[in-house]
Amino acid sequence: MTNRTISWESIGESPVRQTLDSGLEVFILPKPGLKKTYATYATHYGSIDSHFYRPGSHETIDVPDGIAHFLEHKMYEKPEGRDVFERFAELGAYTNAYTEYTTTTFLFSATSDIDACLETLLRLVEEPYFTPENVEKEKGIIEQEIRMYLDMPGERLRSNLMRALYQKNPVRLDIAGSVDSIRTITPEDLYVCYETFYHPSNMVIFIAGDVDPARVIDRVGTLEKKRRLTPSGPIERIFPKEPSAVAQKRIQKIMPVSAPLFMMGYKDEKVGLYGLDLLRRDLTMSLLWSLWLGPSSRLFHELYQAGLINERFYAHYTSASTYGLSAMGGETPDPDRLEAILVERLPQEPLRDEDLRRIKRKEIGQFVGLFENLEELAFAFNALYFRGMDLADLPLVLEEISLADIEEARYSLKESGRAVSLVLPPNAKPGEKSS
Repeated sequence: MTNRTISWESIGESPVRQTLDSGLEVFILPKPGLKKTYATYATHYGSIDSHFYRPGSHETIDVPDGIAHFLEHKMYEKPEGRDVFERFAELGAYTNAYTEYTTTTFLFSATSDIDACLETLLRLVEEPYFTPENVEKEKGIIEQEIRMYLDMPGERLRSNLMRALYQKNPVRLDIAGSVDSIRTITPEDLYVCYETFYHPSNMVIFIAGDVDPARVIDRVGTLEKKRRLTPSGPIERIFPKEPSAVAQKRIQKIMPVSAPLFMMGYKDEKVGLYGLDLLRRDLTMSLLWSLWLGPSSRLFHELYQAGLINERFYAHYTSASTYGLSAMGGETPDPDRLEAILVERLPQEPLRDEDLRRIKRKEIGQFVGLFENLEELAFAFNALYFRGMDLADLPLVLEEISLADIEEARYSLKESGRAVSLVLPPNAKPGEKSS
């Protein structure tokens, strides 16, 4: 087994990556002299993966919404009754996990006992333990978490926008599922999902810190051999065809907030991209929103001066191979006026080359800064990796994008793909739709 050192000339880093016999890829970024080591063990499995073919057969599997998040929670419980959180605490390490639409990630950060922490991380992810009793107990815990999210205005604002934008794509559903959906989860469901999506061929380990790559890869490889697993083929996921029109033009919710919360989104019809094509689309749309509504843009300044937005107003683009959307929002005293101005101004707002050059310099600076923040670096690596992207390609693709590319992307925003989500204070008048 030969480790491969990659030259990231544009970044000045030399990561090491190795695909093990099990199909697991290990990616190590040596950071000599750094006191903290940060590691993630991630799987290409998220909340939208609830309909798929069982590997090696033509049997279709449907599992309850929220099961990926539920599975993430259950991985911390082991047969002897000890929680893995306790073991990491004994080692003086921090651990956490999170589930998104397309990925689930387990992590630790530590300044000592890295070998023991790494072994604990592998044990955390590679030893499932689901029983009727511990699954039932977890349902109550996650039900409380779901109800907590339902009481958070910002979460309701975001989740309602997704429900308004999408008719069939599972991104319209909350990552944690619903109280009703998680009540139907069984240990058998969890094992089917684990065996399908937690196979090493569908996963990656990322480590950044003052570590010896050869030693780490050798240690992980030795532990992996005990599992006697071989690489598997790609997982066939099943997604419904999403119509171009939105599900609802507007959703509003009355909640105890001091001022209205506004969020407007555009559903991107240009989906099915992967790798460099997806990276180029992602960066082009992100640059578009920075030019239009970034903190240094003329429109942002005018809206701020008019008192329609504050400094926390944002606009961004997010995507995967199966979806893409632009979203902008924040607190505003007059949602209707803000919406009207945005809809009128966005298609005709002038875009300038000098602004694009300035924003690109800023983006490059933020990218370089990633390598000083291991947590953000690992998050970025995993987000790109499972979409077929290489972190080192980001500054190169960014530099290639022209103002003409951004102008073309501007016209992909369609009124038929636009929706609005509002959270209004109790004294607001009821609108078209409350949820």
